[in-house]
Amino acid sequence: MKNVFIFEHPLIRHKITLLRDKRTNTKEFREIVSEIAMLMGYEVTRNLPLEEIEVETPVGKGKGYKISGKKLGIVPILRAGLGMVDGILQLLPIAKVGHIGLYRDPETLEPVEYYCKLPSDAAEREIVVLDPMLATGGSASAAINFLKARNITNIKLMCLIAARPGLEKIINDHPDVEIYCAAVDEKLNSHGYIVPGLGDAGDRLFGTK
Repeated sequence: MKNVFIFEHPLIRHKITLLRDKRTNTKEFREIVSEIAMLMGYEVTRNLPLEEIEVETPVGKGKGYKISGKKLGIVPILRAGLGMVDGILQLLPIAKVGHIGLYRDPETLEPVEYYCKLPSDAAEREIVVLDPMLATGGSASAAINFLKARNITNIKLMCLIAARPGLEKIINDHPDVEIYCAAVDEKLNSHGYIVPGLGDAGDRLFGTK
């Protein structure tokens, strides 16, 4: 699928399997989510702009590079997206972090924004939306809509496991957004959970039910 990047690195595939295992406890689950996010972040940030600079080593002057411009912003969708933040920040500690919270209206079933706090220069940055589980795609699509309404146009979506219905929704709603995922599962169950998936990512991250 266009604009969908699926990671096949052995380390990521190994760690995704550990996440799926129901015997993985909360501490281990949290650590593995952060590790996978860091590994995925290496590829997601591949096209960050560089500028050439002069650097002085212990033995002389030479040519080097640094990331230029306003760089990166990361926006986790509350609450499960929080589990991916530290992994990205280990890779790129200069990134700024926003947050967006959504809930589903019980009558209309439409996503409603209840919280949004973004860097003041978010529109000038490359924004990576973090959502561990892309199931129906409704929340992720709504979050991207809310960002676009704030004049943010350079957006990527990063998730751990995506279901095909979720991928199709993002592709249809936001053909300009690149999607990065560590695994793709085929279907959802009657409750909207990805099958086989890994359960509720938020509950497993924070030890809730």
